[in-house]
Amino acid sequence: MIVCHCTNISDHEIRAAIDWMRASDPEAIITPGKIYHALGKAADCGGCMPLFLDTMRSNDNLEVPMQLRRLRVATTQESGYEGRRKGYRVSQ
Repeated sequence: MIVCHCTNISDHEIRAAIDWMRASDPEAIITPGKIYHALGKAADCGGCMPLFLDTMRSNDNLEVPMQLRRLRVATTQESGYEGRRKGYRVSQ
């Protein structure tokens, strides 16, 4: 099935790109931009993004590596980001 009509990218190509990226770098964080780049294409109108993301999420190889899963939580807590986001005053 064609997912991106502007650049003619199919669901098979998206899955193959994810599999290739995961095989070449098990710790990579895979994004739509990296998939477009791996396929030698660039996003155009963005109308395909909901279907593009659904296709990505259906691939088991998309998972964030275990050692990176808690990275954002630790980083935001250390910087006080959570408090600022909720409107609390955070002393530095």
